[in-house]
Amino acid sequence: MATSRMKMPENGEPDPEMEHFSQKKRPESGRFLLQVDRQTKGSYQTAEAAQAVGLVIKKGYPITHVSVYDSVDGANTLVELPAS
Repeated sequence: MATSRMKMPENGEPDPEMEHFSQKKRPESGRFLLQVDRQTKGSYQTAEAAQAVGLVIKKGYPITHVSVYDSVDGANTLVELPAS
């Protein structure tokens, strides 16, 4: 039976330009965060884009709590279904 050797990674300096993201902290690219049941699902550059996506989620799942959080102003806006 042949033996195999494992190649171990070299212990070097980490690249400072490469930023490591874990599951706990995701990169945010937009000012407006879409939250479903207080869990952030995405970030958007405009409030209208976040509201549009939130409305689609709210139509599919009307019992969920959907909101748009403005990370600059600290304001939270609920997404509600239009009255029919």
